[in-house]
Amino acid sequence: MKKGKCWIISGVCILAAFAGGYLLCATSNGDGIQEEKKPQMSQMEHGVMKAPEIGAIPEITLSKKAQILAQIEVSEVMRKPVTITTPFYGTIDYDETRLARIAAWVAGRIDALYVDYLGSQVDEGQAMALIYSPELITAQSELIESKRILKDINESTLAFIKRSSQLGESASYQKLRLLGITDKQISEILDRGIPSDHLTLHAPLGGTVIDLKIREGVYVKTGESLYAIADLTALWLICEAYESDLQWIKLGKEVAFQVEAFPGQDFKGTVSYIDPMVNEKTRTVRVRIDVSNKQNLLKPGMFVQALQQTYVSEYQNQMPIVIPASAPLITGKRAVVYIEKLDKPGTYEGRVITLGPKAGDFYIVEEGLNEGERVVTNGNFKIDSAMQIQAKPSMMNPATKPNVIFENLPGE
Repeated sequence: MKKGKCWIISGVCILAAFAGGYLLCATSNGDGIQEEKKPQMSQMEHGVMKAPEIGAIPEITLSKKAQILAQIEVSEVMRKPVTITTPFYGTIDYDETRLARIAAWVAGRIDALYVDYLGSQVDEGQAMALIYSPELITAQSELIESKRILKDINESTLAFIKRSSQLGESASYQKLRLLGITDKQISEILDRGIPSDHLTLHAPLGGTVIDLKIREGVYVKTGESLYAIADLTALWLICEAYESDLQWIKLGKEVAFQVEAFPGQDFKGTVSYIDPMVNEKTRTVRVRIDVSNKQNLLKPGMFVQALQQTYVSEYQNQMPIVIPASAPLITGKRAVVYIEKLDKPGTYEGRVITLGPKAGDFYIVEEGLNEGERVVTNGNFKIDSAMQIQAKPSMMNPATKPNVIFENLPGE
């Protein structure tokens, strides 16, 4: 087994040497790489050897045959508008502004349940349940009595007595409203003149029953949740956006997304909220997107893949400089491009640049390139490999400070 591994390692080494040497083999007869003069190292100064500046990448010259073998292709650096695609991942959720809960206003017993299963469609104002509560009798009796007293007061009655009766009637009205009795129901009570020990609960909005916690005959406490109703014709898409993408996310921007239930079908929404805080653990920001769901295809809980298209015609106060995405060789935060020297046919200069965001098949360049220069878009990795073989700075082997060398140290 060990012998087999040795053969494999030996084979890889031979292939690597052959690939690099293929472009170098014709140096002597002019068919391969033409060695330029290496920068001379300065003489020893105070026992320290100096090297070229950090980040400097020298030139390399290829013959026409070597360029063909490396399949070199170049593209002009230009300024032009681009479209940046920002990805989002998230889930569909209820629109909290279209979500309502029905709670028990008074303690009592559920005597009738008019809506008794999840998923029921209800209209605004529809009767939901009938609750029995002795508390209702006392409050209604107070209102009926206040109304009767006020009616019996004639014009000659002292003003303060009349005013006191009016305040008592108003307080009785307010007490019934606090028990969940509507103005319409209060009017019906006054018309009857007889208090009722039952209260009908009505739907505060139209929608779908998404929560049901009661059954007929059970006793409930004041404030206990009975129903939850959601209007599903409008939903929220809750996404997490990367911190680096925040510059492209704007309120009111349109976002397209898809769900697994309907592959290939695009849905659209609008950015309505961007969280002011960054999640310290995930380094993402919560983004809320308003979504219309008139066809009722989307369901809360669905996983979503969303994309926002941003047309960029200005970057850092001017038209962006862009290069094809295949041009830069990227390792970590470092990006290297090879530039064709127009005054030296077959010569390519390596340069470290600063990249901005990726825009489809292009990268925006923040620093390091000028409009009109020509960058290698194909064969750049082969050029970089040749630089490595010659022990020159490259993508994988950036120029670094040399080790400090001391000579003639005291005592030696």
